[in-house]
Amino acid sequence: MDASTSGTPSIQYHNIPDQPIIPIPIPVSPSFNRQTRHCFGDATPGEFPLSANPSIVLHVLTGCNLDPQDLAKLEATCSFFRQPAHFAPDHELCLSELAALDMCQKRAIFKPMTLEESEELKLRCGGSWKLVLRFLLAGETCSRREKSQAIAGPGHSIAVTSKGSVYSFGSNSLGQLGHGTTKEESQPRIIRSLAGIRIIHAAAGAGRTMLISDSGQVYTFGKDSFGEAEYGVQGSQQVNTPRIVESLKDIFVVQAAIGNFFTAVLSREGRVYTFSWGNENKLGHQTEPTDLEPRPLLGPLENIPVVQIAAGYCYLLALACQPSGMSVYSVGCGLGGKLGHGTKTDEKQPRLIEQFQTLNLQPMVVAAGAWHAAVVGTDGRVCTWGWGRYGCLGHGNEDCDSVPKVVESLSNVKAIHVATGDYTTFVVSDDGDVYSFGCGESSSLGHNTADVDEQGNQHVNILSPTLVTSLKKINERVVQISLTNSIYWNAHTFALTESRKLYAFGAGDKGQLGVELAANQTERPMPERVELDLS
Repeated sequence: MDASTSGTPSIQYHNIPDQPIIPIPIPVSPSFNRQTRHCFGDATPGEFPLSANPSIVLHVLTGCNLDPQDLAKLEATCSFFRQPAHFAPDHELCLSELAALDMCQKRAIFKPMTLEESEELKLRCGGSWKLVLRFLLAGETCSRREKSQAIAGPGHSIAVTSKGSVYSFGSNSLGQLGHGTTKEESQPRIIRSLAGIRIIHAAAGAGRTMLISDSGQVYTFGKDSFGEAEYGVQGSQQVNTPRIVESLKDIFVVQAAIGNFFTAVLSREGRVYTFSWGNENKLGHQTEPTDLEPRPLLGPLENIPVVQIAAGYCYLLALACQPSGMSVYSVGCGLGGKLGHGTKTDEKQPRLIEQFQTLNLQPMVVAAGAWHAAVVGTDGRVCTWGWGRYGCLGHGNEDCDSVPKVVESLSNVKAIHVATGDYTTFVVSDDGDVYSFGCGESSSLGHNTADVDEQGNQHVNILSPTLVTSLKKINERVVQISLTNSIYWNAHTFALTESRKLYAFGAGDKGQLGVELAANQTERPMPERVELDLS
């Protein structure tokens, strides 16, 4: 229900008691009649000074980019913000709803929507523009949509600038770099065939790459299949330049996630579609591994908007946005307890992970490693679960946990981002510090205290979160970490800073670091700047 159609707020994030307003004597100009708005909670209500010109209030609300919770609090405390504002496009909407709508219209994925499409999204989100705004903001936070980003794929790398240009480098045996050849590239090279197309999101899997434009179109190149295992039979043809996925033309896509046996995409409206891996009804539908048709993910998420998806080796996580708050669903293979339900059984349809309610944690970002998973809450806590080999859960041991468990050693850290790979986890704090733990193979953890082999490569496993001092020394605030999420490829890691500088470390045998290695060196244990302008 809209805030405009009810005498009470449509959503309440906090119960805030009404406060009496002390009358403020303001001289009235004879040139206009002042409109009076009264606040709840006072037998003799005072005058709200700005009620004479609601358009100024609306401009301030929109210009300050208040979050949905703040707008809801205004409705809860003052009747002025609950009354119809009599402004276009909907004269019945109150000021806080109009401000939310204005801010929605600034978002790139909302702008192209027709009136019918936007109203459908509003209904799907819970009937309030504030809830639509929260849905859009949550998606931007999770996936760095429309911002510069770097993807450490299996053997190859993708970098997207803030303007939407794409660079690729590393392994290219299947054309996964998109340059029209199968030649390896050890330095970042722009994909020139995408000139004039703004890319807002990228995903990389073994031998394949997916790019999403600001118009919702999906481009793929490399392995011609959405559902083959990393070393499975190739598709019917090799694709070495970006090509639009015809079967997704009618779906406005905003994110893609590539697993080992399947691919998933997320639509602008928060619907999840999957390709392949439907044998034995593993994802709620029966299809062949070479199926190129997207299938809607059936079950509880059919009517719940999703803001982020994350794919592990053989499972999928979905971060859902509901009026009551954020929640996480999982589906697929349950080995090691990585689905988070307290068991190790498979789930053929998405199932709510209930442990977050027990922990009183509101999920903000999800990450799906090959065999383990992680979540960051709005309060900065980090939870991990699944297969704990090499200490990748950060609990000081190698035990499995089949339900999310708070990483206690990060209790003094407010996390804002988490990334997972093959038994490896990275956490980024709100002050830009980076912590890593898990498998130290390929020097991908970034620590300089490790065993060194004859080639100068460092390998050590870290059982608890440890500050990556090598990144601390660059004196840059890190905002994103990306690491290889594959059980077959040596891992490498990217750290992207607030000033859009990119640093790389880990395996570089295929040129995937984008930096020059010394003779006979296949790894780089310490972060090195990649000469690439991501602005």
